[in-house]
Amino acid sequence: MQNKPDLGREPVGLLLRKLAIPTITAQLVNMLYNLIDRIYIGHIEDVGTQALTGVGVCLPIIMMISAFAALAAMGGAPRASIEMGRGDNGKAERIMGSCAALLAVISLVITVVLVIWNRPLLLCFGANDETIAYASRYMSIYCLGTIFVQGALGLNAYITAQGFSRVSMMTVLVGAVLNTLLDPLFIFVLNMDVQGAALATIISQAVSAALVIRFLTGDKAHLRLRLPNLRLDWRLLGPCVALGLSPFIMQITESLIAVCFNSSLLKYGDTLAVGTMTILSSLMQFTMLPLQGLAQAAQPIISFNFGAGNTQRVREGFRLLLICCVVYAMSFWALEMLFPKVFVGLFTPDPQLVEYAFPCVRIYMLAMGIFGVQMACQQTFVAIGNAKCSLFIACLRKILLLIPLIYIMPAILPIDKVHAVFWAEPVADTISVITAAALFFHVFRKTLRQLGQN
Repeated sequence: MQNKPDLGREPVGLLLRKLAIPTITAQLVNMLYNLIDRIYIGHIEDVGTQALTGVGVCLPIIMMISAFAALAAMGGAPRASIEMGRGDNGKAERIMGSCAALLAVISLVITVVLVIWNRPLLLCFGANDETIAYASRYMSIYCLGTIFVQGALGLNAYITAQGFSRVSMMTVLVGAVLNTLLDPLFIFVLNMDVQGAALATIISQAVSAALVIRFLTGDKAHLRLRLPNLRLDWRLLGPCVALGLSPFIMQITESLIAVCFNSSLLKYGDTLAVGTMTILSSLMQFTMLPLQGLAQAAQPIISFNFGAGNTQRVREGFRLLLICCVVYAMSFWALEMLFPKVFVGLFTPDPQLVEYAFPCVRIYMLAMGIFGVQMACQQTFVAIGNAKCSLFIACLRKILLLIPLIYIMPAILPIDKVHAVFWAEPVADTISVITAAALFFHVFRKTLRQLGQN
C-alpha cells in the first residue's frame, strides 16, 4: 500500500515523479479497455468485420459516458484538494460525497435513456442495417454497467487528488487485466460474441469501482466517503460542475470533431482519407495520454498548496509540469516528424494506406511540439479552481477554432484539399497555445499575488 504523501512538505520534484509514473501508466492501461474489446471482436469467426464496425458505432456513446464522469471527477477532485490544503478535510469530504451522489444520478439517467432509445441513438451515430444488430446487442449490455463505469472513472480521481496515484493505478490495472481474461472466455468459449465483450467490460469496471470505493471508505485515505455526505448539495456542486465543464467539453466534442473531419474528407477525398484520419486521431490520442497523466499527477500538488496559500510551491509545481510537458511533447514531435511511416505502420499493414498517410502525419502533428504549453496552462487553471479560463481554453481550441477551420482551410489554401483539411489541426493548435499562454501568465501572476497578500 502506498504511504500517505505529504503534499505540502515533500520536495515538489520528488512528489511529481512519484505521482506521475502511476498516473501515466493508468492512462495507458485505461485505453486498453476498448482496444482489447476491438481486437477480440475483430477475430470473431465469419462476422468479425461487421461486429467490429457495430461496436465502433458505440464508441461515441461510450466517450460521452466517460465525459459525464469527468464532469464530476475533474471538477470536484481539484476542489477537494484545495480544501485539504486549507485544512478543511470535512468540506473536502462533503465535496467528494456530493460528486459521488451526482455520479449516481447521472448514471441512472444515462441508463434509462440508453435502455429506451438504444437503437435510435445508434442509428444517429452511423449504424446501418448490417451493423445495428451488433451495436444494439453490445450497448444493451454495456449501458446496464453505467454505474460501474461512472464509479470507476469518476471516483478514482479522488484517490489521485489525495496523492495516492499508485492506488488509483492499481484499480485501473486490475480491471484491465480482468477484462483481458474475460473477453476470450465470454466471446469464444461461451459464444456470446459482442454481448460477451460488453459483459466482460462491465464486470471489470465493477471490480475497479469496488476497489475504489473500498479504499475511499477505508482508514488509509485522507478523505473518506461517508454515507451522510452522499447527497446533492448544490452549493458545493455548482463550483465543481463549472470547473468540470472544461474536461467535459474536451471529451464530449471528440465525437463531433471526428464527424466534421470525416464529412470534409469524404467531400474532397475517399476512403483512404477517412482511414488516414482514423490513424491520425488514434496517434493524437496516444500522444496525449502521457501529457494527461502528467497533468493528473501535478493537480493534487498544485491544488493542495494553492489551498494552503503556499505560492512558492504552486509556482514550482507549475514550472515542473510545464518543463515535463514541453520536453515530452517536443521529443515525441521530433520522432513523428522524422519517422512518420513507423508510426503509421503501427496502425495499419496496408502499404497503400501507409504511403497515403505518412505525409499527413507531418501536417496534422506539426504543432504537437508546443502543445505541452497549453496542457500545462489549462490543467493548472483547473488545479487552482479557475473554471472560467479553463473552460474558455477548452472551447477555443475545439469549438471556436478547429471545427470552423476544418471547412475554411480547403476553401482558402491553394493546395491539395485533403491536406488542407488536415492543416486545420496545427493552425488551431498554434492559435490556441499562444492565446492560452498569454492568458495564463497574466491571470496566474495576478492570482498568486492576491493569494500571497491574503
